[in-house]
Amino acid sequence: MRKDKSSISQASSYKEIGEFWDSHSLSKFWKETEPARFSVDVQSEQIYYPIDSELSAKIDGIAKRRGISSETLANLLLQEKIRQMKKSA
Repeated sequence: MRKDKSSISQASSYKEIGEFWDSHSLSKFWKETEPARFSVDVQSEQIYYPIDSELSAKIDGIAKRRGISSETLANLLLQEKIRQMKKSA
């Protein structure tokens, strides 16, 4: 924990800070707070599906030959297959 930062709890460790806020309400200390500025890097949601190990090895090999990640190749292949299925439906 940085020593140059003040803390409403006057705690000396993250554990003590947690214990302080477990038993206190921020509403009582609101005037002592300062606005915070930060940015959030929102990534697309990722969902994982199990893939047969032999199929995974094939995807890895093709991806390496093409100079792309296995994840990118799998997404491209699935997108293409879904496009084909929509056309034939």
